[in-house]
Amino acid sequence: MDLSPDDSDAPYRSMEALEAGLGNDAETVALAMNGGMFDAEGHPIGYYVEEGLRFTVLNQNEGPGNFHLLPNGVFFGETAEGPWRVWDTERFARQVDDRPHFATQSGPMLVISGDLHPAFDPDGASKKTRNAVGVDAAGRAHFVISEAPVSFGKLARLYRDVLRVNNALFLDGSVSQMWDPAQDRMDAGPPIGPIIIVRDKETSE
Repeated sequence: MDLSPDDSDAPYRSMEALEAGLGNDAETVALAMNGGMFDAEGHPIGYYVEEGLRFTVLNQNEGPGNFHLLPNGVFFGETAEGPWRVWDTERFARQVDDRPHFATQSGPMLVISGDLHPAFDPDGASKKTRNAVGVDAAGRAHFVISEAPVSFGKLARLYRDVLRVNNALFLDGSVSQMWDPAQDRMDAGPPIGPIIIVRDKETSE
């Protein structure tokens, strides 16, 4: 969930604003996490689909920054219940013909078919609070946010070696935030862009 219901061009930019914008529907949120690179106004710079509506096209351009540390990738699901996938952008472009129910493009990929991103050092000097998503063989999404600054290499190895996830995608860093109602946690910080919402099935039905 990225866009405010009051203005289709205005992203929420914070977890607090998201909660306020959802109103009574906030009770259905099991987890929310910022999910993808964005421009100065908070709009996605990569592919973004919400409830089957496409807001931005697939970005296959080269350029600076983490998003363009290729390969980047797409986290997506064909329905609101999944199954979920993380694919590198080139694979997504080749194999996905029908628009998914939800998708967000970010980068870089952390793990690609069981291999670590080739540009990563085992534990590089760049360490930041980072969040990511990986998908296991059963199509279940695993969201992670670090509690302290961490390198890309260490985060990637967590997915591959500990969580046993073959495909994982970096979502954001420095501004990484999570809303976890069950733990009474709502992070605050700099303005964010796209937000991924995980709904509680029991309360949303």
